[in-house]
Amino acid sequence: MARAKIHLGVQPGKAVNIALLPASRKFAAMAPVSTTAPCRVVAVTRLVAAGRWRVEAMRSISEPCLLWFTKGQGRITVSGVTRGYTAHNAIFIPAGVMHGFEAGSQVFGTALFFGRDTDVVLPKAPLHLRIREATAQQEANMLLDSIQRELDGDVPAHERATRHYLGLLGVWLERQARKAEPDAARPDATRRLVARYTALLERNFRSGMGVAEFAAALGVTPTHLTRCCNIACGRPASALLQDRRIFEARKLLAETQLPVGRIAEQLGFNSPAYFTRAFQHLTGKSPSAFRRIG
Repeated sequence: MARAKIHLGVQPGKAVNIALLPASRKFAAMAPVSTTAPCRVVAVTRLVAAGRWRVEAMRSISEPCLLWFTKGQGRITVSGVTRGYTAHNAIFIPAGVMHGFEAGSQVFGTALFFGRDTDVVLPKAPLHLRIREATAQQEANMLLDSIQRELDGDVPAHERATRHYLGLLGVWLERQARKAEPDAARPDATRRLVARYTALLERNFRSGMGVAEFAAALGVTPTHLTRCCNIACGRPASALLQDRRIFEARKLLAETQLPVGRIAEQLGFNSPAYFTRAFQHLTGKSPSAFRRIG
């Protein structure tokens, strides 16, 4: 993170008595301030309003994310494993981890995106925490509200305050994860394989590799890989692969002006015609129609 240089108006090498400086210059001398907001706080309903496919389809993002659900219930898939969620569930997703979740009209909550270059100490692996203690629920709400207030504000040191609140949220996650350890079931061989598959898929979904090639890279048969995916998330390995590729296609169609043929090529489809058939089969629209509507 870039640090702003502070000029105190004194000669190089000369001692500065901070006690004699004006208040604003005292704090500037003590701690340089970042000039960029470290994160974003977004309501889950707002995420869904941008397009349900943006939350439900398999995808990953390049920054850590915390989902804090306060009302409603649904299902979420992280690293190829599907679980139910309900109110007061905290789900932490590290950068680059494939995921997607259902969010109906009765689901409310907050998504906190930590930023790509965050220096907050955060878990290395995904977490799904069911927060039952009222005090812990209140702490989460208070920290998220405080972060949102500091991000929206323009008071002195609000960026530094945001970083401190983010640090406290990292501590909250660590403590809640530690409390949940005795009850947490260790992933079995099936779920470990599916997690390896989704991690490999995330790195290579643009390559044109099929399920057989992914299975070979993992040292298993395509049949075994598909069986494990069905157990872990109720979907075959091919569906996870196609969902990830089509999500990326929708994103490129919605956010860029790349020609359809170029998008097909970038995502490893054999031909624009095959890409169009696959896209229409999954979304109900041709790529061109999706671009016009979106």
